[in-house]
Amino acid sequence: MLEIYTGSGKGKTTAALGLALRALGAGHHVYIMQFMKSLAYSEQGVLMHLPGLELHTSGKPFFIVPEGTLDERSRRELGDDIVVFPPGQPPADYVALIARGLAEAHTAIASGRYELVILDELNVALHFGLISESEVRPCLAPAIGNPDLEIIMTGRGAPDWLIDIADLVTDMHEVKHYYAHGVAARRGIED
Repeated sequence: MLEIYTGSGKGKTTAALGLALRALGAGHHVYIMQFMKSLAYSEQGVLMHLPGLELHTSGKPFFIVPEGTLDERSRRELGDDIVVFPPGQPPADYVALIARGLAEAHTAIASGRYELVILDELNVALHFGLISESEVRPCLAPAIGNPDLEIIMTGRGAPDWLIDIADLVTDMHEVKHYYAHGVAARRGIED
């Protein structure tokens, strides 16, 4: 099955990692590729040591967004932790990094070694134009009709074509968030 966790609400990666724990508990093998993330998140220290789980990242120690995506306050708060690029002109080195990550993930999926593959934040990479539908579709093909493989894609902005081919789509909506009251990301909760 192909599962999509998208939307503006918090918890997409968290839900995928919860399913990874469940799969490991059932004796399955899990592969996670975190796009647009470097080894800077709290969960990664534990994930790298779980038997049966393989974790890879394809990102840099900063986040990138197209110009016009963030309000000025958010942009100021993020400071050097974010790189803003003109729409349709993402940094070439970042595009290459995402493509390499997808190629690695494709190899893992095609290997048949994993029952669960998580492509964390790939929806955002698609939404920002860092990778294309024509590059991603072949990677997902092995999951179609395969009862032994589950692929989960997380991130805001899942495109319509992806939602159309998915077997399960969860759209997490933000109803209320403490960020609106100036609470920054907290270690162990948001990062």
